[in-house]
Amino acid sequence: MKLQKETKENQAIHGKWYRDACGTAFAMELVGERWSLLIVRELMFGPLRFSDIRASLPGISAKVLTERLASLEEASVLEKRQLPPPGKAQVYELTRWGYAAEPLIQEAGRWAAQSSAHDPRLPLSAVSLMLSLRTMVDKARVGGVAGAVGFAIGDDRFVAEPREGELPIRRDQAGGDGADGVDALFRAPDAAVVAAGLYAGVPWEDLERDAGLAIEGDRALALEFASLFALPPKLA
Repeated sequence: MKLQKETKENQAIHGKWYRDACGTAFAMELVGERWSLLIVRELMFGPLRFSDIRASLPGISAKVLTERLASLEEASVLEKRQLPPPGKAQVYELTRWGYAAEPLIQEAGRWAAQSSAHDPRLPLSAVSLMLSLRTMVDKARVGGVAGAVGFAIGDDRFVAEPREGELPIRRDQAGGDGADGVDALFRAPDAAVVAAGLYAGVPWEDLERDAGLAIEGDRALALEFASLFALPPKLA
C-alpha cells in the first residue's frame, strides 16, 4: 500500500505518522483523522453516494469529506465505482479489508459507552443505530426472539433477523415503506427517537405520543426485541 512508503516529506505534510510498529498506531494513521472512522461506519451496510455520506454526517464539510474519502481510498480501506445504468451514479464502497473494521467500531463504541459523559440522547445516524444493535445485543437471549424486525428511519430501511448468538442486520434495498417482509416494524423520523427507547429508558408510549414513533405489526415481538439491548455499566 502507498501508505507504507512513508517519507520524511509526507511526514512533514501530514504530521500524523507515529513511526511505531504497533498495529494500534498504524490503525490511527489510517482512520485516526477526524471523521475518517465515522465515514467507514456509514459504509458498513453497503455503498453510498457522496451526498448520502454527507447527509448522514451533517457536521462534515464537502471539502473535508472529499479529503477523507481520498485518504481512505489511498489506504485501500474503500474504493469508488460507477453504478450500472440507468443510475450511473458514483458510489463509495468498503473493501473486504474495510468491512473487517466493524469489530473496531463496535469495541470503541462499547468502551466509550462505559463513560458517564456518554449521552445516548444525542443525534445519531441510522447506520450508527444499527451497528449499536449488533454491539449491544444480549447474545444469550437473541436466539429466543422469533421473527424479522424492520426499521424505517427517515428514508433508510433495515431488517434485523435474530439468530442464535448473533444479530444479522441488512439494509433493505427493495424500496417501499419498509413494512413488507417483516413481522414488526419501528418507524421513526430519525434514529435518536428509537435510541431513546432502547438506551435512554424513555417509555415507548411517550415516544409514540410525542416523537413521531410508530410500532407496526406484532407489537409484542417488537417490545421483546427491544428488551435485548442495554448499554454497559458505567466505569468512569
